[in-house]
Amino acid sequence: MSIFIDSTTRVLVQGITGSEGSFWTKHMLGLGTRVVGGITPGKEGQQVEGVPVFNTVRKAAAETKANASVLFVPPAFTKDAVFETLDAGIGKIVVTAEGVPVHDAMEIRSAALSEKAMVIGGNTSGVITPGTAMMGIFPYWIDRVYRPGRIGVMTRSGSLTNEVTAMLIKAGFGVSTLVGVGGDSVPCTRFAELLPLFEKDNGTDAVLMIGELGGTMEEEVAEAKGTGMFTKPLVAFVAGRTAPKDKKMGHAGAIATAGRGSVTGKIEALEKVGALVADRPSAVGALMKKAVTK
Repeated sequence: MSIFIDSTTRVLVQGITGSEGSFWTKHMLGLGTRVVGGITPGKEGQQVEGVPVFNTVRKAAAETKANASVLFVPPAFTKDAVFETLDAGIGKIVVTAEGVPVHDAMEIRSAALSEKAMVIGGNTSGVITPGTAMMGIFPYWIDRVYRPGRIGVMTRSGSLTNEVTAMLIKAGFGVSTLVGVGGDSVPCTRFAELLPLFEKDNGTDAVLMIGELGGTMEEEVAEAKGTGMFTKPLVAFVAGRTAPKDKKMGHAGAIATAGRGSVTGKIEALEKVGALVADRPSAVGALMKKAVTK
């Protein structure tokens, strides 16, 4: 089982004829993803890796029966691209662009919630169900790190995700679905909103959360677990323990404000509701073993 994407998901690639779009389309296809169409205005009739290109999302969706889309579109044009996708009735969208304007991201999130759609990102590596399908920009050696299994992963980081997940795999676990919510200051989907999906998924036994300094998403997860919204075992690693105070660093999402967002505060909130928090990536595997055998 999986959440968001599986072998039946019919994926569009917006910006497919660009260098990023064409490159990652090849890798998505190589992993088994059902990429059924691409969109680049003015390029209809072309093909990329055997995938037909359309001028509009509406026409692509009508002809291919697509139900998901991944965007390789510059940040300034992301809002229009997402709105076009939502208007075409597609409810699963991944935004890879970093630096989507804050007000645009807020409008995207509001529109997605209104349409009961889910937009992942921006500034995300994407979503992957190992051995089955992916939407995004995971590295070509992905199959050596992200092996199929029964642990859900949700993360804010990019490169750190590879390191932490590798420790999970080393301990003998595999991944059901990994979702990168992205590192921009306004993620269009938040950690706590993924918890009900993992809770319902019969193929997920526990969840690993890879968090970091700044924002309040990790505290929101603790609140959700405390209310009983999520009952499965939860293991977390929160990066930034050694970050100097009062220094600007990291990406747009790594901002601690109004007394919330500190690593210490996140860890305390998570441990209070029974989550196990690793103090280093290499400890994740042992903690997961402890969590699933309680």
